[in-house]
Amino acid sequence: MEFTDTVIYTEKEGLRLGLVGWVKNTYSGTVVGQVQGPADMVEEMKVWLSKEGSPTSRITRASFSNQRTIDKLELSGFKTRF
Repeated sequence: MEFTDTVIYTEKEGLRLGLVGWVKNTYSGTVVGQVQGPADMVEEMKVWLSKEGSPTSRITRASFSNQRTIDKLELSGFKTRF
């Protein structure tokens, strides 16, 4: 239950911030994803993922990689992948 809650809360936060992208649970107990949108909102999402997360999450480390600037959004909506 807790693991699914993490993805649901992450998806809701992405939508609240007006971002597009996806999130997915991994078998190792982590959450991975891709986020696109205005740089300031992406930064806000990174802070949320690093410090808050879902009410049931236990954040020990957050890692962000492959960051780049894009001219236009490559994704639409914010979804949970399975």
